[in-house]
Amino acid sequence: MKRLGLILLLLFLILPVSAHAGKIGGKDDPGGVPGQWYAGDTPGYVDPAKPVLVFVHGINSSSKTWWEDNNMYQTAYDNGYETAFIDVHPDKDMRENGDIISNRIRDIYNYFGKKKIVIVAHSKGGIDAQNALVNGAYPYVSNLITLSTPHYGSQLADLAYSGWAGWLAAILGSKNEATYSLQTGYMNNYRTQIDSNSNRTKNPVYTLAGSSWGSFGSSLYWGGLYLSSYGSNDGAVTVANSRLPYSREVRVINWNHTTVREAGTFPYFRPYLTTYAQPFSSMATHEAAASVKPEQAAVTALHRGGEFIKEGRESFQVEENAAKLDVDLLSDKVMKDIQLISPSGTVFNNFTQSTDEGIFKGGHHHSFQIESPEAGKWTLIAKKDKAAYLMTAGFHSELNDEIVLENKTLELKNKGNKVKDFHVNVNINKDGKQKPQPSILMTKQGKVPFTFKEEGVYTLTLDVKGTTKAGNKFERTIIKSIYVDKNGDIH
Repeated sequence: MKRLGLILLLLFLILPVSAHAGKIGGKDDPGGVPGQWYAGDTPGYVDPAKPVLVFVHGINSSSKTWWEDNNMYQTAYDNGYETAFIDVHPDKDMRENGDIISNRIRDIYNYFGKKKIVIVAHSKGGIDAQNALVNGAYPYVSNLITLSTPHYGSQLADLAYSGWAGWLAAILGSKNEATYSLQTGYMNNYRTQIDSNSNRTKNPVYTLAGSSWGSFGSSLYWGGLYLSSYGSNDGAVTVANSRLPYSREVRVINWNHTTVREAGTFPYFRPYLTTYAQPFSSMATHEAAASVKPEQAAVTALHRGGEFIKEGRESFQVEENAAKLDVDLLSDKVMKDIQLISPSGTVFNNFTQSTDEGIFKGGHHHSFQIESPEAGKWTLIAKKDKAAYLMTAGFHSELNDEIVLENKTLELKNKGNKVKDFHVNVNINKDGKQKPQPSILMTKQGKVPFTFKEEGVYTLTLDVKGTTKAGNKFERTIIKSIYVDKNGDIH
């Protein structure tokens, strides 16, 4: 009997959960268990013409995100929709989560009497859901609605695998399969695989995105500031990366990455909650303009990072005529003793604190904002027994558009209006690990020297130091993720 009991226990642990796990919000509802799903309450009248809405959460989250401090579930119920919620792994890639969604979609379809499903997915959940659809779940689903989904990855994931942020990202647990798969280089390669799949056209995709990242000191401000060099964003995902060339863009307004999954978006995607799939040919007029991504990105920030014991100190240069300076110290520890010192010796020690909820979830932001900062050498000093950190200096400056990196050619260019000269140190990581060779030094503009042919994701960290035409020093960091496939082609 003991042996039989042990075998049954092992089978329970090994085999995927396929059964309906119960109603949401109950006292025995564990929530957040990958592979389980939950049914919402049944509306008083069930309209057979309405699909079942299945909600899928994003990275570092769980199904509870749809009903805890969120009125999305209640709004769907009030509008007469049957609902279900799937838990996937918060830290796994789209293939593993796609398998879970595919299996649960079949269970949900049968549970609700073989009624068509519309998937509503937030953030990375949209990638996971599309993976499930093209790999077999498409017959049970009419439409896919994605809320700020990084269909082409997130530059914040690139940052996590950069030379400066890698130490902190590893300690925070940000270096996981989910973040790895969200690197823009990885996603560019992944899109070629999914978009060429014959099942891709079976389910229309409708996208919504946000363009607000809150005020200074809010949890999404730092992410929004970093992503602003890549265009409009919601604090975690750029609008450009939320689009697919064959999707219909429903709306982009001032949602942030949190509010985009709340009930304010419901009225906009409600017209697409149908039990039938709209033919892709009728969506063609929404393609071209909405799907264009920028070929260049402004260079707005400087990064430094690592670990310190007792005291950490970083110095950096600010050029003339900067309108504003944002300095953020992201750490695995909350800090109280931080000073930002100007070139003339003025000490700033009033900063705001917030906790990261995105790629660097669990990290603590300590942020300064300085209007009309002095030109010259600034110093940030932090004291703690031991801490890992990433310092980001964000510059609101006309100089940001002077040096650009071409996304396709990896060519670094100086527009020549305000920059006299510069040199660049290039650090290359592969799959999150430093390449054994030393960094590469560039002394003028041109193509980044890149010769690696081994398959994988490479993160280029370019540290730029130069002089403006007015004679002041400046510094910037450029992060670029690329994927080299087995044929040596760069994505």
